[in-house]
Amino acid sequence: MLDLRWPIGLMFSLIGALLVLYGAATNSNREMYANSLGININLNWGIVLLIFGVLMILGAVMGKKER
Repeated sequence: MLDLRWPIGLMFSLIGALLVLYGAATNSNREMYANSLGININLNWGIVLLIFGVLMILGAVMGKKER
């Protein structure tokens, strides 16, 4: 049976990794982040999504070991 934590974790990890890469690549562009008070929102939310995705994958791996 498919554990839903796998596809959810993979999706959030992929989107988070893409946002982290984009945020890191555009970190020096001050004009781009002027509307968000100079906060690199892409990098911050990418890190949050990546952490959540990794936690979901770890939960799926740990759940499989208990069975």
